Amino acid sequence: MKKIALFVDVQNIYYTTRDTYSRQFNYKKLWETISAEGEIIIANAYATHRNDDKQIKFQDALKHIGFTVKLKPFIQRSDGSAKGDWDVGITIDVMDSAKDVDTVILLSGDGDFGLLLEKVKKDYDVSTEVYGVPALTAKNLIESANIFHQINEDFLL
Repeated sequence: MKKIALFVDVQNIYYTTRDTYSRQFNYKKLWETISAEGEIIIANAYATHRNDDKQIKFQDALKHIGFTVKLKPFIQRSDGSAKGDWDVGITIDVMDSAKDVDTVILLSGDGDFGLLLEKVKKDYDVSTEVYGVPALTAKNLIESANIFHQINEDFLL
């Protein structure tokens, strides 16, 4: 059975599905789809923590599905901008797990991850897959993955 590591850039998926479809992503449907392909041995969802009841309920739902939820504090800057980026944390976890799996699956549209996927394919001979909203997923990320799965109506609530 194929061993799978799954990594979700929660903020990226939230905003891209909201901005494109005005709907939320269906994590349960994702889990069912990927589970049919093999054994999910690592499943991390990366999010920011705002101590908001609605967000805590969402994080609990992710845990119930089977995800390990990794939180970083939400930082509001004095200029009004916000920070809550998980790129380095996701990269470290992908690099650490790639040696133990057959497939790395990333949910994000962030082009910064293109180099990461190229590296793990080369160094660990793993297959890489990306799930993203087509119009908001970087071209280099799509091209870096062995398989690109479009987030469309099938994966929305």
